[in-house]
Amino acid sequence: MAQPRFHSAFLALGLILAGCGAPQSGDENSGKTVQTQATAPESSSTASAIEEATRSEGTPAPTPAAAEPSSEFAALPAPYSEASYATGKRVFKLCSTCHTVAEGGPNTIGPNLYKIFGRQIGSTEGFNYSEAVENADFIWTPEQLDQWLESPRNFLPGNRMAFQGVRKPTDRQAVIAYLMVETGWEAAE
Repeated sequence: MAQPRFHSAFLALGLILAGCGAPQSGDENSGKTVQTQATAPESSSTASAIEEATRSEGTPAPTPAAAEPSSEFAALPAPYSEASYATGKRVFKLCSTCHTVAEGGPNTIGPNLYKIFGRQIGSTEGFNYSEAVENADFIWTPEQLDQWLESPRNFLPGNRMAFQGVRKPTDRQAVIAYLMVETGWEAAE
């Protein structure tokens, strides 16, 4: 018997929230907003559940590489100028579970990403970073973010970001372009 569509969306939301690592009662950080390591094993069924939930909510799955470039990205450098805004916005929905992008927006499970490009890793005021992030030494660039988004655990072992990563290069390109536009990116002079 087929499961109702909302069941898939509920399952995917549960997987996302479990992966975000909300504090458990009895944790020393209970009551605080913290990042924790995901305990669920990486699996393609998680990605499938998320994609199914996205489609069942009326949002199409990420588009193939042949998507039309978006006018919102015209001022961005290549390859980001060739990305699809709709795809970037759709992929960012996965990120928005833990991150905000608005100027002055709050830190939640993850830090606010406004003005992320050109900023030192681990420098968002008021956010409790992992030791791995605190000890890292680089400036966020679109290229650094691309490597991070491919696999946060492999890029910086020991960080607490539970997100499994964005596997498709075109989806990473689109979400980075989306972040460049939505977080106030400015071209280096």
